[in-house]
Amino acid sequence: MAENNLPVVIVGGLHSEAREEVVRRLLHSVPGSVALHHDLSTAAVGTVRRTVRDASGPLSSGEAPLVNDCACCALREDLVPELQRLADSGLHRLAVVELWDSVEPRAMAEFIAAHGGESLTLSNVLTAVDPALVLPYLANGDDLAEAGLAAAATDQRTVGDTWARQLEYAPVLALVDSPEADDEDRALLAQLHPTARQVSAASGELAESAFAGFDVETAAAAQHPACALLPQEAEEAGVATLVWHRRRPFHPERLYHALEDLACAAARSRGRFWLADRPDTLLSWDSAGGALCVENAGPWLASLPDAAWEMVPAMRRAAAALDWHPEHGDCCQHLVFTAPGLDREGLERLLDSCLLTEAEFAGGREAWKHLPASFDALLDPVS
Repeated sequence: MAENNLPVVIVGGLHSEAREEVVRRLLHSVPGSVALHHDLSTAAVGTVRRTVRDASGPLSSGEAPLVNDCACCALREDLVPELQRLADSGLHRLAVVELWDSVEPRAMAEFIAAHGGESLTLSNVLTAVDPALVLPYLANGDDLAEAGLAAAATDQRTVGDTWARQLEYAPVLALVDSPEADDEDRALLAQLHPTARQVSAASGELAESAFAGFDVETAAAAQHPACALLPQEAEEAGVATLVWHRRRPFHPERLYHALEDLACAAARSRGRFWLADRPDTLLSWDSAGGALCVENAGPWLASLPDAAWEMVPAMRRAAAALDWHPEHGDCCQHLVFTAPGLDREGLERLLDSCLLTEAEFAGGREAWKHLPASFDALLDPVS
């Protein structure tokens, strides 16, 4: 470890007031800590505004020019040099990187880990949460641009899907006191990210969590649709999580016609699925705020030759082994839906109706490939 190695904790989240409170409490509870924040709201005039502060107030400020008209690119270009300058000073015990509203922690965490050198150590990633705002933000299908939160002119993310990724990536959720929050809000939060450590921003656990350690490769693997740590079945305070797992592929046309209803059936749904006319392709499912994204996530392991398995990350091989079928291997449907007032039975019926019938399934893979290619427009868009 370098002589002036500086631990770096990332604090992100769309709940700006909660995020600011978490950062303020970290600065006051960790002696020698300093916060670095890049304000992307000034991108329209061609710059990103940087501020550095400690518990007593601002220490310095400056501007970074946009890179390729991209505010996030400017943030990446300026972030590590500024952190290294803080490390070189030898004056600080902890650097708190307070991300701007819609900046997602994964990209920044991986950038710091890759470019921080020996002077920086990524010590953890926290998402600041106001429990009363979890559902309103998750259910918000507005584009970030409409909300004034886009990080670039080409930013096509929505409020809901951005918030979902911020929430689910962080191993620690820092909760602020929220008088408006009720049992339903707390149950929703617990079911959306059951493996997260929840800490109160007002507790001593917050400072401890900032130094707990973080591994970007493990975090990335946990987000990959092939081995994601998806929520389990749950029901509490009117909030339910349905885990739907099947070993028969979807009929592409029937599923395509049901997409709108399925995307709106829950506040959050995600997982992996198997499409009959693309039997070798693992497809990812990611939905929040009524907006659904389906993507090609590469091949199922069952479709790979044995020699290629050595190229597959160990975490994915382990996940496949836990769910291996003697006939279909890792090919399956594994979708998870979470929402208050979830219609479990109706949702299961709709999903089951989209599967191949027994007769269609018996036709085999060659017959499946001749089914209507209804997902071509989504998975193979013409550029």
